[in-house]
Amino acid sequence: MDLSDYLPIALMLVLALLFAGVSLIVSYLISYKRPTAEKLEPYECGIITEAEPIQRFPVKFYLVAILFVIFDVEIIFLFAWASVFGTLGWGGVAAIAIFTLLIVETLGYVWKRGALDWNVSRRARYRPSADAPVGEPAA
Repeated sequence: MDLSDYLPIALMLVLALLFAGVSLIVSYLISYKRPTAEKLEPYECGIITEAEPIQRFPVKFYLVAILFVIFDVEIIFLFAWASVFGTLGWGGVAAIAIFTLLIVETLGYVWKRGALDWNVSRRARYRPSADAPVGEPAA
């Protein structure tokens, strides 16, 4: 395989980056720059906010979403590996075994840290300890 075989891919990458950069610059140059009170307000689903939310959105939702993406990408790699399984030999089996082992280790770590446990009262770090004052979580 020659390095010139990658020329179309490199050209496409350069064109994509150039297009994105030119689009951002042109949109910045031709856009109106007159901020008003209405333009500076947050807008969500056509509902005008009347007050600040009482409670912040829990980070747990984002953490679960990120973990889902990570493990979903693992499945994509497994499909790609399975499609060329016959040509890779034992080296391919060893590589995917190491990859899967690292992903399983990550899942074990996340599970042990309590990222998948939605019942906060069961987590060890939130259980009161003997030396903690009443009403405060353990450090």
